[in-house]
Amino acid sequence: EVQLQASGGGLVQAGGSLRLSCAASGFTFDDYAIAWFRQDPGKEREAVACVSGGGSYYSDAVKGRFTVSSDYAKRTVELQMNNLKPEDTAGYYCAATLAYGSTWCLRIGYYYWGQGTQVTVSS
Repeated sequence: EVQLQASGGGLVQAGGSLRLSCAASGFTFDDYAIAWFRQDPGKEREAVACVSGGGSYYSDAVKGRFTVSSDYAKRTVELQMNNLKPEDTAGYYCAATLAYGSTWCLRIGYYYWGQGTQVTVSS
């Protein structure tokens, strides 16, 4: 079974940094896109970063502050979040879907989801 587990969330002051990790198992890693989503209660779910086909992609809201990277040997995808802002507060989820190297990984639907980790940024 495909399993995804996000970890690394916490409480941080504005301007600080956190590093999230998504541990993936149960699928052929290279064939899938893996994305980080976030959702605060009452707000729309937003894809913030993804990896697919050797490329990394970011939403405008986080570009220049967040960096996504994949480790094929360890089967993890990490999200380094720098210069955090209060508006970054959300539950962060990693997701995966069969993509075959698609460059549209911010705009496609995802089938497999992890449980998420909470990120809270204080003023």
